[in-house]
Amino acid sequence: MIVDDHEVVRRGIAEVVERTEGMTVVAEAGSVADGVRRAALVHPQILLVDLQLPDGTGIDLLKRTRETLPDARAIVLTSFDDDDALAEALAAGAAAYLLKSVRGAEITDVIRAVASGRTLLDERTVTRRRAGHDDPTENLTPSELKVLDLIGEGLSNREIAGRLGVAEKTVKNHITSLLSKMGLQRRTQVAAWVSARKHSGWRAETNR
Repeated sequence: MIVDDHEVVRRGIAEVVERTEGMTVVAEAGSVADGVRRAALVHPQILLVDLQLPDGTGIDLLKRTRETLPDARAIVLTSFDDDDALAEALAAGAAAYLLKSVRGAEITDVIRAVASGRTLLDERTVTRRRAGHDDPTENLTPSELKVLDLIGEGLSNREIAGRLGVAEKTVKNHITSLLSKMGLQRRTQVAAWVSARKHSGWRAETNR
């Protein structure tokens, strides 16, 4: 069962799963409430859940389904590479934590492993990550940090250029540089990263 509020993402994952021998998507949902209701009806073997949902989080969903579906195993699939989220997923009983940047074949490999009883997420993983986790912004220049904050405010490149009093091309160069230093690929990922840090780590405001 796939729980993600983006239909395109759900359909993409569903197509990958359905093409894999021995796997079937029994239900899809786009919110915590809908996920809890549908899970109770279809009793999925595997729950593949996004962290951020319109009415709560994937962690909320796992906690609410734990009693009614004690045998279901959970995989968290998210765009947030965040240690706090990883720890909460572990505490909620998730067996694996996947980033949405993974390839389709990797998703089905993890699903198969989790279905067979394996757990790919444990306390040692969280501890090890936290011990060696560097701040992705530590190598940014002061100008790049300013651009980072303004992207987080939702400003366009032109607006950022106006705010900083520089050419738009200069802003684009800063963005190219900070993307490389932070290990990101797109401007939208920067905005998501800033938003995640502003809202108590990975948690976004769910009742806006």
